[in-house]
Amino acid sequence: MSRVSRKVSDKGLLCLIGKYLRAGVVVNGRLNETSKGVPQGGPLSPLLSNILLDDLDKELERRGHQFARYADDLIILVKSKRAAYRVMGRGDPAGRPGRARQRLAPTVKVNRDKSKVVRAEESSFLGFTFTRKKLTVSEKAITRFKAELRRLTGRSWGVSMDYRYWKIRTYTQGWMNYFGAAMKYNDVVEMDHWMRRRIRMCYWKQWRRARKRIGELIKHGAPRYHAILTGLSRKGYWHLSKTLSTNCGLGNEFLQKQGLTSIRTLWIGIHYPAKAR
Repeated sequence: MSRVSRKVSDKGLLCLIGKYLRAGVVVNGRLNETSKGVPQGGPLSPLLSNILLDDLDKELERRGHQFARYADDLIILVKSKRAAYRVMGRGDPAGRPGRARQRLAPTVKVNRDKSKVVRAEESSFLGFTFTRKKLTVSEKAITRFKAELRRLTGRSWGVSMDYRYWKIRTYTQGWMNYFGAAMKYNDVVEMDHWMRRRIRMCYWKQWRRARKRIGELIKHGAPRYHAILTGLSRKGYWHLSKTLSTNCGLGNEFLQKQGLTSIRTLWIGIHYPAKAR
């Protein structure tokens, strides 16, 4: 509040912010008082964090450091390992705290477990990293993306296909709008194949009986002989989702008409918007 009052002289506004900070939070139906911090997810939180860390930004600029900060996530880029240890202070033979940590000490607590000195290729910032001097998506972000798609395309999820397609569309569009600029084309195509195969597996689980499966495959254009062989097969869902008959009967055009969003199409819209029109 002392930092806010440096720029704000309106006592009514200062009083309102103070009440907001002391309002408390509800946990398990009971109101708990807050002695420090701000309610997570509140609209005032990012504004106050920027005010609190403004002095750090100006100090790093004054020292000529290249850095990026988003809320409380910070990455500082230096030219050598020695300079990195000097800025951070971790591993300093003399045991002295780093300059960045010295600057932060009076205001915020630095998470020592998450703070580290690494090469740019080994770093991760807001889900991104660098590979051969190019911006790429971190392995952790890719793993989370595939885990969520695996949940949305789970064959045991008892929802309609329309609802499933809607959930997949909203999630993939949001994810690609954020990470799409750093995704590789080959990775996108491979992920598209994987997601379509899982959707075919969901249809195979819904059809259940052999007669239903054979009839649906033939109705959607699969060769009759192959549809019968696949429909009578007792192999697993994952294996049968990549057969000739399922790929013909549940082709890419059919899935697109049903409402499945193509990750490849979203990628093209980001990198080549003129071709996507």
